[in-house]
Amino acid sequence: MDVARPLLAALFVCACRAAGSGTVAREPLAPLAQGESGLAIVAGKVLTMDAEGRVFDPGLVLVRDGRIAYAGALVAIPDGYERLDAPELWAHPGFVDLHTHIHAAGWHDLNDMVMPLNPGLRARAAFDPWDERLEHARAAGVTTMFGIPGSGTSLSGFGTVYKPERDAGYEQIVVRDPGGMKVAQNFNPQRSAGDLGNSWSGLAFGLEYWNDRIERRVEAGDPSVDDHQFGNLAKVHRGELPVLIHCASAEGVANATRMWKLRYGVDAVLSHGCWDGWRAARFAAEAGIPVNLGPRVENLTAMVRENRFVGIADEYLKAGNELVSLNTDSPVVPEEELFLQGAWSARLGADTYTMLAALTTNPARSFQLGERVGSLEPGKDADLVLSSGDPLDPRSRIELVIIEGRVQYARAADGALF
Repeated sequence: MDVARPLLAALFVCACRAAGSGTVAREPLAPLAQGESGLAIVAGKVLTMDAEGRVFDPGLVLVRDGRIAYAGALVAIPDGYERLDAPELWAHPGFVDLHTHIHAAGWHDLNDMVMPLNPGLRARAAFDPWDERLEHARAAGVTTMFGIPGSGTSLSGFGTVYKPERDAGYEQIVVRDPGGMKVAQNFNPQRSAGDLGNSWSGLAFGLEYWNDRIERRVEAGDPSVDDHQFGNLAKVHRGELPVLIHCASAEGVANATRMWKLRYGVDAVLSHGCWDGWRAARFAAEAGIPVNLGPRVENLTAMVRENRFVGIADEYLKAGNELVSLNTDSPVVPEEELFLQGAWSARLGADTYTMLAALTTNPARSFQLGERVGSLEPGKDADLVLSSGDPLDPRSRIELVIIEGRVQYARAADGALF
């Protein structure tokens, strides 16, 4: 499998455009103030993953007090910065995974199997920041994760957006808590307890029952809605928090889009979207709802037999979906294999550079995180990876992972973890 060639072709175009803009005069970069820390990384190639798709070959990244101060062509390095020369390495943003469950090893995931609708449930109580699997995540360049409750019930609760930093407690790793709501729209939450949750129509009734009531209370300005049980659901209806919706199959994708985007108009992301879910991709694209695909990124026989390998990401892209991202649903797919989700999707037809965006800027933009992570731009968190080559090429090695300006993994010191 050679995924490097199409990526290099795309990068050649971007690099030429970036090189042309490098002749524009720039203001000198400010030196570090007393007490500030900074790192200057001179890399063989810098993939910013910004809106212009700029690539610099070679390039410079300045990290200042945990933030990106500069990412671009080579310029004079201001005074005070520690310099790291890596002419043989590629620099790119850390990966972002919106669908993960490896924060709660001792609990084997978190589900409320008593209440089928529990917006008061929080994933935070089950977090273990020292789980070994988080070591593998950061060694694989995954720097931002959404840790969520399981899919045992339809209104599953609220997860936490966090960074898998080493030697840090819960308060230090959190990006946003609550980070967003998790909903399981079909399949997994169908219950055998004899209640209304054992059918798709029953699940929809339950979801609409609470959402209709909370929406009305939010529109009426009812302050009592902001209690422990429903306060975060009210934030979803105000647009203050996003919702990640577990759904599969064409019916599931269509129903989730219809309910959450068209009926309630909340900031929603479809997650999984697999099996024959791509058959509803055009409907999702017309509604403008982002999709977060995985852990299955291909389909052969599920739901509708195609007699071919269907590249799911490719089908969503061809249908016009713009914000396509990928996930592992870890531990279903090990977190360290997030990059392989992009590599395999590219092998099955999706544009390779777009699949790198599906691991970086697209999930960040989809989930109200674009102001902090997903690209190398001034002011954003200094979450970046140095690798020996194309980030989607399994032959490449990750040499250094930095989260908010601090080295979290160094191959030379930590060795290969997987």
